Amino acid sequence: MNPLYHQASFVASAPRLQDAPPDQGMEIAFAGRSNAGKSSAINTLVQQNALARVSKTPGRTQLLNFFRIDDERKLVDLPGYGYAKVPEAMKREWQQMMETYLKNRKALSGIVLVMDIRHPLTDFDWQMVEWCEISKLPLHILLTKADKLKYGAAKTTLLQVQRDLSRAEIVVSLQLFSALNKTGIDDVHQVLDEWFGFSSEPSD
Repeated sequence: MNPLYHQASFVASAPRLQDAPPDQGMEIAFAGRSNAGKSSAINTLVQQNALARVSKTPGRTQLLNFFRIDDERKLVDLPGYGYAKVPEAMKREWQQMMETYLKNRKALSGIVLVMDIRHPLTDFDWQMVEWCEISKLPLHILLTKADKLKYGAAKTTLLQVQRDLSRAEIVVSLQLFSALNKTGIDDVHQVLDEWFGFSSEPSD
């Protein structure tokens, strides 16, 4: 694993795109419904307990949160979306901020879409798939909380999601993931390395 991920550090939280860090280098954004385990996935990938804020109340991630990997590379935790108890006006604000970021952010180089394996391919998930199609962005899907299902059931869900996504007009990769059991970490790092260009750089 690339040790740079362990050294990830918080840069800024932005309520609007104009408040974000300079639009340069490369960013990989993590998207997902409020209760899909997005922040936990980020913390697991960088092996830090509290880099991305994990709340017991879904829907607390209301900002664009930027984390530095190195001078040229950042991870972005996008606002969680779709939690029923959030007021409609706030949902609309989040959606508008997300659309602005996805449409206008030049540094955006790929999307990691986080789905609870027990509730995959919600309307929001399909919306994100469509955004990636329109934006020609690479998309990788984490079916999180895989520990909640037996392996056979988890594998069946993976294959079903794969079949459902076959109608998308972009190449989508997907995998099982568990922050609790640390399942699938190497697979995600391989994707991040490829998108960030680490895999093409000489190693020490």
